[in-house]
Amino acid sequence: MQRAHRASRPVQRVVRALTGAAVLPVVLVAAGCSSDAEPKADAKQSAGSGGSSAKPSPSVAPAAYEELPEACDALGKKTLGKLVPKGLKTEKAGRTDDAGTRASCTWNSLDDNGVKGSQYRWLSVSLLRFDSSQVRGTGEEQAKEQYEALIADAKKTADAKKVTDKPVEGVGDEATLVTYDLKKKEGLFKQQTVVALVENVVVTLDYNGAGLAGEDAPSVKTLGERAADAAEEAVAKVAAANGDDASGSSASPSASASPSASASASASAARS
Repeated sequence: MQRAHRASRPVQRVVRALTGAAVLPVVLVAAGCSSDAEPKADAKQSAGSGGSSAKPSPSVAPAAYEELPEACDALGKKTLGKLVPKGLKTEKAGRTDDAGTRASCTWNSLDDNGVKGSQYRWLSVSLLRFDSSQVRGTGEEQAKEQYEALIADAKKTADAKKVTDKPVEGVGDEATLVTYDLKKKEGLFKQQTVVALVENVVVTLDYNGAGLAGEDAPSVKTLGERAADAAEEAVAKVAAANGDDASGSSASPSASASPSASASASASAARS
């Protein structure tokens, strides 16, 4: 699954490289009617007089993923039941001017235990997709930059305490979990932010919890594990939206055979 996905990555990147190369125009220099003994000076003049000797414009390999799933469908009900048990009806999609490149969804949950206090949970999933551009570079390069920027931003959150970060294995091409404590007037919130990179898409999952009105703070270890599992599920939904199944194969077997087809990457749907 995930290992197979990563093992296929070099081949897929070669395919995309070849794909990009395949669209380069072929420059044909017409042969003159004169003999092979044509003077070199005349040959140079002939080459410089026409447009056929101009260098072709550079081409950028197409991005692997062309679609995003609905952000509110990125997590199943079973997962939501674990992360926000009292919040299935609080689902709210974020506003976007281009659902094909950015989407988000939030949920919140308040488990009220009366005089014993209550447990609060808040969950957010956001998706960012980047297209290849001759000006900005490949979609994968742009996504990598955004991935690193989001991790840095999470680590610099104002008033955050006990900030830590660590890699998350088995999620996308790479993923990082950033955790910290954030004191608010309602109580002490335990924040978990997982940023995952999969080809030209960045998935960010924010999950925090707090014990309110005298209730104990939730376990950071449990919150972190659930956040990582949920991020893995969201990454798998991105892959599925682009025709990749859990085994890492593309729904279009002829994609790699066609020079004009975009190379497609795979992501694991379940942690091995």
